[in-house]
Amino acid sequence: MSKQAFQDFYPAEFSHCYGCGRDNPHGLQLKSYWLDDEDKTHTIAHFTPKPYHTGGVPDKAYGGLIASLLDCHGTASAAAAAYLKEGRKMGTAPILRFVTASLSIDFLRPTPIKEALTLCGEITQLEGRKATVALSLSANGEPCATATMVAVALKPE
Repeated sequence: MSKQAFQDFYPAEFSHCYGCGRDNPHGLQLKSYWLDDEDKTHTIAHFTPKPYHTGGVPDKAYGGLIASLLDCHGTASAAAAAYLKEGRKMGTAPILRFVTASLSIDFLRPTPIKEALTLCGEITQLEGRKATVALSLSANGEPCATATMVAVALKPE
């Protein structure tokens, strides 16, 4: 696994996100990485929910948390893949930043809180400004949610 998170390369003006912004003290501050240094199509992140991330069912995470984690991991994965495809280091200008065009989530089972969650991503397509990312979220090796994301790169200003 890479030592520096994709989100660490975001410039300050992109570091306020609730899900992954390092400068948001109230946010989740998710960190995404390449799974390993050889395989640059698979990404990984880990997150442990706090008791206040519970939903309507005690000791289970609410769906919005799961969606936020998948969303931020997916867009970060898309940006990392785009930099790689262009042969550039992350964070170099012009900045490549992706936003969600669609996120389709299948919730497979209740997601426990207070346990480490693993998010996995696979870049399945990257053409032009559009990336497709297959995503999953699991707890203790058990799948809790899967998703497909279409992310689109913002046009440089």
